[in-house]
Amino acid sequence: MKTIALAHTNKPVVIKTNENILRALLVEQIPVVMACGGKGLCATCHVHVERGADGLSPRNKKEERTLGLLAEADATSRLACQAHVLKDGVVVRLPKGLYIERSSDLKDLIGRRAEARLLHPVDGRVMVEEGKIITRSIVEKLQQVDIDLQRILAQTRQA
Repeated sequence: MKTIALAHTNKPVVIKTNENILRALLVEQIPVVMACGGKGLCATCHVHVERGADGLSPRNKKEERTLGLLAEADATSRLACQAHVLKDGVVVRLPKGLYIERSSDLKDLIGRRAEARLLHPVDGRVMVEEGKIITRSIVEKLQQVDIDLQRILAQTRQA
């Protein structure tokens, strides 16, 4: 068994050795979209490793490719579904914002201010900044999200 911590709570989470970080997020009931089903093809489980990166499995080619698409990826970025915990002491932080699952989810929010940054599920780019008003034209532009997610799901079925 290994213990990791989530930076926003500092609460230790115990998972099996070689279990991925995604499992720890799910144990803590953190809402993770998992648009690709944990196959390393999307940004929805993107995390930043604040400490203990040497306690994780190395990045594989699929993770490297996906991280290369992320707008806010940096040296601390990992996909929670691909990063397996091998040692204690790993501390992870979630990116600030909420991943969009479908543009239709935002139709009811037209005219309201975004309570958090809204992020694209494939590349993690900010679609709507926190505090900005969600307009009908923004929702129409976000219909590309639906197409991008359909592409990811098709890739998942082929893998």
